[in-house]
Amino acid sequence: MTRHHAELEDKGYTILERVIDDDLVEGLLADVRRLESSLERTPADNRFEGNRTTRTYNLLAHGEIWQQVPVQPQVLELVEGVLGPQCLVSSLASISLAPGETAQVIHADDQIQPIAKPHVPTVCNAMWALTDFTEANGATRVVPGSHRWQNPDYSADPTTIETACAEMPRGSVLIWQGSTWHGGGANTTADEVRIGVSMNYCAGFIRQQENQHLGIPPEVMAGFTPELRALCGLNTYRGLTGNIEKQSPAHLLYGDTPDMPLWDYDPLADQ
Repeated sequence: MTRHHAELEDKGYTILERVIDDDLVEGLLADVRRLESSLERTPADNRFEGNRTTRTYNLLAHGEIWQQVPVQPQVLELVEGVLGPQCLVSSLASISLAPGETAQVIHADDQIQPIAKPHVPTVCNAMWALTDFTEANGATRVVPGSHRWQNPDYSADPTTIETACAEMPRGSVLIWQGSTWHGGGANTTADEVRIGVSMNYCAGFIRQQENQHLGIPPEVMAGFTPELRALCGLNTYRGLTGNIEKQSPAHLLYGDTPDMPLWDYDPLADQ
């Protein structure tokens, strides 16, 4: 077990520093700005998404460069260490947090699921830093060990919860378990826009946040690798969940390798 695996298990989060190539960071930054302009994105102006934060969703539908994000090897290996094999892309969005934004409400990404806590991980997410993340410009705040809390009270005043600031240089990735309490910080700078990419995954037996099947045009999906199509949910889970006539959509639509039927699975292979 690496240090990052241990931190995910013990603290509920870890940071991979400077793991993303600078050319890719620059390309993603440029595309975030392109999409915010062409799609005329503006802040949602609500308590959760922010009043000075611009978000662009469903990024896999908006350019080939985004296909590199879900399959980044070091990130995906850690995510699969939490969720197990055959996890799925839940959502992919950019987040531009402008000066003057206040701190986001502290929350857990799996709190919408009516499951007693602690429970088997169902969600594991990653924040890619396309700019430096500092305490001043609103770096994500996390609550170490909160993924182990039993049935937390989400109605509690979040300002009373002690948090740690996940500062990291651009090109780094913060990964956290879905039960770990966290939230965007306040941007108290005069002119720094903190830009990140929220790459969210869920276990293969959980419904995805964004409907990848309908949200991504078929002609765009056709250009994905079989690995990325599987991450988007076009394969089945354990050869059963999500099937069409006992076959995976990826095989029927794109000729990808058929999934192994449930009854052929070795239960020890996924351990």
